[in-house]
Amino acid sequence: MRRALLLLLLSAVFAVSARAEESRHFTFRYEFTVRNITPGERVRVWIPLAHSDQFQTVKMVSSTGDLPLKKTSEREYGNEMLYASEEKASKAEYHFTVEYDVVRNERVVPLSGTPHLAAAKLSERERQRSLEPDRLVPVTGLPAEIAAKEAAGRSTDLERARALYEYVFRTMKYDKSGAGWGRGDTLWACDSKRGNCTDFHSLFISMARSQKIPARYEMGFSIPTDKHSGEVAGYHCWSDFYLKGTGWVPVDISEAWKHPEKHDYFFGAHDVNRVQFTMGRDITLSPPQQGQPLNYFVFPYVEVDGKEFSNVATRNSFADVSSGTAVASR
Repeated sequence: MRRALLLLLLSAVFAVSARAEESRHFTFRYEFTVRNITPGERVRVWIPLAHSDQFQTVKMVSSTGDLPLKKTSEREYGNEMLYASEEKASKAEYHFTVEYDVVRNERVVPLSGTPHLAAAKLSERERQRSLEPDRLVPVTGLPAEIAAKEAAGRSTDLERARALYEYVFRTMKYDKSGAGWGRGDTLWACDSKRGNCTDFHSLFISMARSQKIPARYEMGFSIPTDKHSGEVAGYHCWSDFYLKGTGWVPVDISEAWKHPEKHDYFFGAHDVNRVQFTMGRDITLSPPQQGQPLNYFVFPYVEVDGKEFSNVATRNSFADVSSGTAVASR
């Protein structure tokens, strides 16, 4: 009997390990044009950069632009970027392209309750920042009241986080009609009960932080699962929450909503069909922009004569390196 139980346990561990080894290899092209500049105006451009970590290996194949590019990074989250400027614009349009080679690994965190020997440790600074509010992500008021109600009677942070995940999944609708969505405004999400990934995960992060569960916000792009090359529309964001003894636990509630058959999978996993660029909210760039901190940073940010400039046309695309690469998580 004991031997049978041991074999069953080993089989489960092997299955988890096998899933965690799934990966997707693709190229990613990040391209944009700044349009209708008046010659003589001061132009400044910041371009977010994808980065390598334990879940993705990123190689910048090339970076080209109509202005010299300098690599910088901001202090709070360590987000990397390219910066370009011209004191007096010499042309009406500026074009930039960054090309990457990316291997994205599936990220699965077993939630058995057994402490992980390699669990990431949070510094006091990281913990504090992961519990603080952002401008549109409060940790008091209505989201805190909802979180307290949903977490009532739960004895562990894992159980509380799962209850908050279920609340967002159950009450929010993925709906990008009308106005208001996409800003990651928790209070708007509480009222409207709809939005995109930004709104889903802002609500989750507000509630988690209100329960003293560290949570963080991550930005990037989804890679289509039904094709091997093509354009990448929009952006995608997701979240992590922190468990002592386990480390950062991935969640993707908006993907779970769009694919309810993966509802359980996306509590504790991120699939291979994504590339991460930046982390955090209320971002001060490097060198600092003259405008307000950025709500989030995934598209290029441009200032002309010290003011945000929105006439920027973006076009992102991808191509799988091998047609045999998996394009759908299990």
